[in-house]
Amino acid sequence: MTTFVLVHGAWSSGWDWSEVTARLRAHGHDVHVPTLTGLGERAHVAHEDGSIGLDTHIQDVVALIEWRDLEDIVLVGHSYAGMVITGAASRVAWRIRRLVYVDAFVPENGQSLADLTGPDARTHLELVATANKGRVPPLIRPHEAPAGTRAEGYNQRLRPMPLACFTQPVRLNGDEATIFDRVFLYATGGAPTSRTRFFEALRDRPGWRVSTVGTGHVVMIDDPATLARLLLDAADTR
Repeated sequence: MTTFVLVHGAWSSGWDWSEVTARLRAHGHDVHVPTLTGLGERAHVAHEDGSIGLDTHIQDVVALIEWRDLEDIVLVGHSYAGMVITGAASRVAWRIRRLVYVDAFVPENGQSLADLTGPDARTHLELVATANKGRVPPLIRPHEAPAGTRAEGYNQRLRPMPLACFTQPVRLNGDEATIFDRVFLYATGGAPTSRTRFFEALRDRPGWRVSTVGTGHVVMIDDPATLARLLLDAADTR
């Protein structure tokens, strides 16, 4: 049995992982799916003062891992959650067996998501946050997305996020570097994307296994069966 912790991306919730979770549990694995503070079913605890940021979401994952006393974890993050799982890995590295980045951002110490997307994207984030009381509205998926009703459910559950989630830098203590087993899954639909740089940089780097999946960015919605299979493969590879 493998212990999975699956972390959703920006604006979204743990609901994203529902079909993947069912498949992993059907294979006998232990699966934990947090929803980050201020989002999904936790939207009612969003703070108007903008105090929720990347650090809050990192602590959400760390607290789940520590309170449930999880060990030997495959820690999985989608998109924005690459920032989150990297920060969590720095704090509880000894509990984590493997990191899996699902078309996710892979930061270095002191970088924010806005740093990784470039100055134009940062300016856009700041402008839309200023116009929306410090919050960044969600990116709605096109109606023609291949996932059909799953895509509709995904869009309905999106909620704004505080600007600090995108501009707060991740602070790493170096312990995350002790996790030598890492996986990067690159979604090729719509490529090149803001994650292409990680695919190109990591595919020849020691300690990383890089593969592609022929879907759009929200892989767990577009093709949960394939993503579940890839995660099962990641769990079985020692």
